[in-house]
Parts: sequence; structure tokens; C-alpha cells
Amino acid sequence: MILACLVAAAAVPASAQERSAIKPGFVLPPDTARILLFRPSITVGAQSTAGLFEPNADWTAQAREALGASLREAEAHLGHTVIDYAAPDGADAAALAEYHALFDTVAAAVIEFQFFPGNRLPTKKRKDQFDWGLGPEVGTLPGLGGADYALFVTTEDAFGSTGRKVLQLFAALARVSVVSGVHKGFAGLVDLHSGELVWLNADLQMGGDVRTPEGARKRVRELLAGFPGKPADTPVAAADANRAR
Repeated sequence: MILACLVAAAAVPASAQERSAIKPGFVLPPDTARILLFRPSITVGAQSTAGLFEPNADWTAQAREALGASLREAEAHLGHTVIDYAAPDGADAAALAEYHALFDTVAAAVIEFQFFPGNRLPTKKRKDQFDWGLGPEVGTLPGLGGADYALFVTTEDAFGSTGRKVLQLFAALARVSVVSGVHKGFAGLVDLHSGELVWLNADLQMGGDVRTPEGARKRVRELLAGFPGKPADTPVAAADANRAR
């Protein structure tokens, strides 16, 4: 069983380092934009010995509460008017879910085909090329209220099980790289008029235990690092620096 898991684990590619990108020429001066924060997609669970994701409803609920509080705290310090989007019902809710899934797919594609230089598509080979989007139809969602941009946030955490950690030890003896735990997150800003992705921060190895208030603050800080038009020094950043000391 362990040998089979080692073989499967060896086939998993190495995770990407943190990357952030912005559309060339895009500038967002502080206090100029009305931004809607779409309900974050938050999933928390365990990573089985074989690396499969096993969702945990209690952990997800804890993370949703902690991350929600941290995001509300951070909104006041982004340098823009940020409003929580009132999620629609019925068919409109399904459309919103589809756009969030599309955002996750686009973010994953950016990581694989643009943030890895060796994997860059022929049209993405130059560093100053960042041309991705969700399509202009995203601006037709109800309740946008004259907003300029939508902020998408996704986090996914799979904490390594005891079996996974044991496998990692055996893998180290066999000189095979096995990762115990998956902690990834995407944050992106989408122009609601054009559907263009104008900023993305994506990390497949994020920090912070999202089930705790302190860990959630760290995760939000990492997710929103480099946010366009954000003041360089904010009370939240200063507080985090003091905690680190």
C-alpha cells in the first residue's frame, strides 16, 4: 500500500511558488473604485494517506467564520470602497457559482501556463503579457449596483492526516518528495465592464491555519498582498508586524 502511494505521489508535480501579476498598464489610484467582494469560496478538510481530499464540515465552518472576520477587517484598509456582495437566489445564484468556478479555473491556468516560465503558452511568453478574463457577461449579474470591480477569493486547505505524514517519512527514506498538506489560495480583481482579470495573487503554498483567527489574518494578508491601490502601510499591516515581533 505504501509503495503504491509513493508511486502516485511521485507523479504529482511540485507546487508553484507564490506569484502575483497585474494587467500591463492597469493603474488603480487609491480611493477611486467601488469593489464588490463576492462570497469567498472556502473548503477545508484532510488529506488522506493517498493524497485524496476528505472534506470536513466543522473545519470549513470555523474557517468561514475566521476568514470572514479577517476579510471585513481588511476591507477598510484596501484604499477603496469595498462592499460585500449580496448573493442572489435561484438561477442567479447558480450563475454566480459558475463564475466563481470559472475564476478558479482561470487562476489555475495562470499558475500553470504563465507563472511557470517553462510552461508558458506561445501567447504568454513575454513577462509583460497578462491577458486573462471571465468574459464581459460577468457584469450582467444582478445587484452589482454600479460597482467597477469584483474581488474573488478562494482558499482550499487539506491538512495532512497521520497516515499521510507517515508516508512522507517513508518517502524521504526512499528519496521521493511527498507533500503533507495542501494550502492554496487565489485572490483576483475582475473588471465588471470588460470581464478582464486585472490583478491576481495566487499561491499553492499559503500560510496560516484558517480555522483560527490568527491564522485567518495571516491568510488574508497573503491573499491581498500587492492589491492595486492599497496604501503601503496600514494599521492592519502594522498590527501584524507587531505580532510577528
